[in-house]
Amino acid sequence: MPEIERDEPKPDKAWYAGGLKFTCTQCGKCCTGDPGYVWVDDAEVTALAAARGERENEFVALHTKMAKGRRTLREKENGDCVFYDRQKGCTVYRVRPRQCRTWPFWESNLSTPEAWQQAVEICPGSGEGQLITVEEITARLKVIKM
Repeated sequence: MPEIERDEPKPDKAWYAGGLKFTCTQCGKCCTGDPGYVWVDDAEVTALAAARGERENEFVALHTKMAKGRRTLREKENGDCVFYDRQKGCTVYRVRPRQCRTWPFWESNLSTPEAWQQAVEICPGSGEGQLITVEEITARLKVIKM
């Protein structure tokens, strides 16, 4: 069966055409708590390993695992990202993965106003601060499918 091509929403027709407010407060709520996945590709592994001064194979063995056929960062026993320090924050912020860089502008959070409201309820930076234009939101949506 051929793959069905999905039409991407036209920026001027999206429910968020006027843009959405977001400023990262570095609170860590997107890095802690419930278990989840932070997908990383080879380029991200390379950047993260270099930033930590580790060899790539060492980095992969220590800080990643395979799940659902893809590579993801490991988590601590409490569900926190392996690179999140509750006192210092994200220890790899400068080279954080695309998934982290594009939060909260993921398809799952932008599918409806109600989905966005759920993101706002868990993330103190969502719905606050800088207005992110629909063009920038669209660009972030294209970086990674979430």
